[in-house]
Amino acid sequence: MRTVLVAGPGGGGAGTVAAATALAAARSGRRTLLITGTPVPGFPAAPEPAPAAEHLDHVVTDSGAHLRDELLALQERASGVLDLLGAGRLDAEEMTGLPGGDRFALLHCLHRAAVGDWAGYDTLVVALPPLPDAVALLALPAHLRRLLRRLLPEERLAARALRPVLAQLAGVPAPARWLYDAAARKDAELAAVQGLLADRATTVRLVAEPGPAADDDLRDARTGLALHGVTVDALLAARVLPRHSADPWFAALAAGQGKSLDRWRTEWTGTPLHEVPHLGRDPRTPDDLELLGVPAPDDREPGPAGPPWWIEESGPDAAGSPGGPVWCLPLPGAVKADLRLVRRGDELLLTAGRHHRAVTLESGLRRCTVSGAALTDGVLRVRFTPDPALWPRTP
Repeated sequence: MRTVLVAGPGGGGAGTVAAATALAAARSGRRTLLITGTPVPGFPAAPEPAPAAEHLDHVVTDSGAHLRDELLALQERASGVLDLLGAGRLDAEEMTGLPGGDRFALLHCLHRAAVGDWAGYDTLVVALPPLPDAVALLALPAHLRRLLRRLLPEERLAARALRPVLAQLAGVPAPARWLYDAAARKDAELAAVQGLLADRATTVRLVAEPGPAADDDLRDARTGLALHGVTVDALLAARVLPRHSADPWFAALAAGQGKSLDRWRTEWTGTPLHEVPHLGRDPRTPDDLELLGVPAPDDREPGPAGPPWWIEESGPDAAGSPGGPVWCLPLPGAVKADLRLVRRGDELLLTAGRHHRAVTLESGLRRCTVSGAALTDGVLRVRFTPDPALWPRTP
C-alpha cells in the first residue's frame, strides 16, 4: 500500500492538501482511503470509511470515543484490584476530551488501515497534526514499544508459575497475566503501525504557506524526519498568489512569497517543490480541490526499508588514536549546538533540537566505546573504538 502522510505548520492547509492528494490518487484509479482529524468540506464525516468520490473513502478520527473505549476496557480488566483498593468506577461520560486522545486515535486508525478491517486500499492518505507534533506522532509507536519492553520485560514471564502462590501469600490478586497479555496485544498493534511508517512506500508531504514564519518549522521538521528515517517526497507551497498584480499590496505579498520559494529551492535541493495556487476562497467542493493541481502520489513498491544510517571504517586520527567503525546518520538542517548524544548500554540516545530517538546498536558496536562525534556536511558521524575487554583475544 502506498502511504502519504501530510503535515505542515498550523494553518498551513495540510488537511486541504491531504484531501486534494487523496482525490488525485482516486482519479488515477487507485482505491484510496483518506484519514483526517477534522471534517473536510464536501466530504462525509464519519468514524468509519464513507464514500466521498469514486474510488475514495473518507474517515474522521474520533479521539474521544477511542480513548474512552480503551480506558473502559482497562477498568474492566483491573476491576478486581480496583475493588480491593476501594476505587470508584469511572463512567463513560467522564472520559471525554482527555489530552493526547487524538494521537492514539490516529494510531488506531493507522493500525486498522494496515492490518485491520480497513486493509485492502491501494493508497492511504493521512492528514497529520501540525508540526512539530506530527514528527512526534511518527516516533510514538517505537517509543511506546520501547517503554513496554522496559516496564514489562519478557524475562519476567518465566516467573508466571509463581504468581498464584505469591498472590495467596500476600492476599492480593495478581493481575500479571492479563497485564502481560494486554501489553502483548498492544505491542503487536504498535509493531504493525511502526512497520507501516517504516515501509519504503510511506512518505511525507510537507505543506506550508511561503513566508519567513514557516522557515524554522520546515527546517526543524526536516531534521526530525531525517532522525527517524522518514522520506519527504514533496514540499508543497500553499496559497501561492499570482506573480503579477496591478495592486501594489498584492504585488508586495507575492514578491515576499517568491523570495521564500527561492530560499526553499536552495535548501530543499533534491525534493520536488509544487506551488498550490490561492483560489481566492477556501476550497469547498471536490472541484475546488482539483483546481489546486496537487499531484497524485508517485509509484513506490512497498517493502521494509533499511535503516537511515550506515557504518564506515576510519583510519587513525591526527592524534594517533587507532581507527574503528564510524556510525553515520544524515541530519540535514541540524545545528551542532542542538545535538546531544548519550551512550547507555546497548543504545545510542540521540537528541536533535526537540526531537529524540533511541537507537539499538548492532552487535559489533556494542563491544566498542564511543570515542568522538562530529557533524559535518549535514551528517552526524559517531566514532567507535573497539574495547579489548569485550573482544575475543587472538594468539
